[in-house]
Amino acid sequence: MEQPVTPPASDNAAQPQQFSSTPRTARPLARRRARLVAGAAGLLVGALALTACGGDAKANDDAKNGKGADASAAKDASTLKITISAKNGSTNASINDVTVKAEGGKLSDVTMTEVQGGKAVPGTLAADGLSWKPTGKVERGTQYKIAANGKDDKGRAATENSQFSTVSAKDSFIANYTPEDGSTVGVGMPVSFDFNKEITNKKDVLSHITVTSSSGQQVVGHWFNSQRLDFRPEEYWKAGSKVTMKINLDKVEGAKGVYGVQSKEVTFTIGRNQVSTVDVKTQEMTVQEDGKTIKTIPVSTGSSEHPTYNGKMVISEKFTQTRMNGDSVGFGGEYDIKDVPHAMRLSTSGTFIHGNYWGDPSVFGNDGTSHGCVGMKDVKGAAGDTPAKWMFDHSLIGDVVVVKGSPDKTIAPDNGLNGWNMPWAQWTADSAS
Repeated sequence: MEQPVTPPASDNAAQPQQFSSTPRTARPLARRRARLVAGAAGLLVGALALTACGGDAKANDDAKNGKGADASAAKDASTLKITISAKNGSTNASINDVTVKAEGGKLSDVTMTEVQGGKAVPGTLAADGLSWKPTGKVERGTQYKIAANGKDDKGRAATENSQFSTVSAKDSFIANYTPEDGSTVGVGMPVSFDFNKEITNKKDVLSHITVTSSSGQQVVGHWFNSQRLDFRPEEYWKAGSKVTMKINLDKVEGAKGVYGVQSKEVTFTIGRNQVSTVDVKTQEMTVQEDGKTIKTIPVSTGSSEHPTYNGKMVISEKFTQTRMNGDSVGFGGEYDIKDVPHAMRLSTSGTFIHGNYWGDPSVFGNDGTSHGCVGMKDVKGAAGDTPAKWMFDHSLIGDVVVVKGSPDKTIAPDNGLNGWNMPWAQWTADSAS
C-alpha cells in the first residue's frame, strides 16, 4: 500500500526541526513491485504520500465469494476526495499557499501541527466544508503535518494525511530528521536525516553530526545518496538506553555556496525490545518482547502475484485510519480504500502492516491475498477488540517486523528505515562516502 504520509519526519530547519518516522516521498515503482509509507515527527527525516496495499490481489472468483478483495471494499468506499496542496514528503512547500480541498463530500476537521514540538497552526474551515486554510503563520524551513477528515453525502468517512517541509533560504540547507526530541522508540529506529538539498561535501557534513548511546554501542553514519544519511549501531539498540544526537551544521558548507543553519541537540529513549516475525509459509506472526513470545497473530501477506518483501523492516509511521490507493503505488484503479484501520508503514514504497475488515476471516492464517502488505483481522472504523488493534496498541515507531519465507527478494536498505538489511562491513566501509 502506499502512504498517507512516509518513510518516513520532523523538520529541523533554521529552527532545527525534525523528521518523523514516517515516510519519505514515494518513488516510482514498477507495477509488480509497488507497495505502499507516510511522515513525521520523529522520522527520520522524511515522509510519504497516500497509502496503498492489502486485500485480494487476484480479483477473480474469490472476490465474488467475499474473500478479502480490495475491490469488494471499494464498493462501499467514500466518494470524498481530499487534496492537500503540500504533497506528502515534499521539502520545499510554499509557506503562502497551504490548502486542503474536498471534492465529492465535505471536510469535517483539519489539523496542522509542527512536527517538532507539536505546535498547532490555527486554520479556518470554509462554511461549505469544501476547503480549509491556515490562519496562523507558516514558518520557513519548518516541518509540518496535516491530518484531514471528512464524509461524503452518504456519511462514509475519508482521511488524508501529509507531512512536509516548507521552503528554506536559497543559499542554505536543512535536514529533516527522525526520531524527534524526547520520544521513546523501538530498538530498530535509526537516526535518519533527509537533506532538502544535495550534499557534495559529505565528509564535512558527517563530521558535524554525532550520535552516541548510553549503552556504549558504536554508532556509525552511512550515506545512501547525496540527500540521505542514516546512523545505527551494528545490532539493534539496547532496550532502555538513551541516545543523543548533536547537530552542529550552522555555517557548514554542504555544497558550493550552500550552508547549514542548524545547531541542535536531540535526545530520545529506546523502549522495550519488541521484534515481530511474519512467516509467509505459515501466514502467522509471532510477537516477542525482550525475547519472550507475547502474542501469535494470524495474518494474510502478499499474494503469489504481489508477494511481500523479505527482510527486517522498521515501523516508521502509525495511522489509526488512513487511505490506501492503488494509483499511488502503480496498481492503477485496482483499489482505493479510504479508511484502512490500524495501519503502520514498513517501507517507503508502500508496504504496511494493517487491519483488514473487508477480507473473509478464513484468509487470515491461511492465504496470502494482499498487494504486498501484511494484513490482520479487523473491523471497519478501527474499533473493537481485534488482533490488528492489539498490534497497533502494542507497537512503537521503531519496532522491527521481520518477514521470512516469501518468494520475493529482501527489501532494499534505503526503502524505508530498513538499513538493518545491509551488512555491517558494507555499512561502515561506505560510511564517509
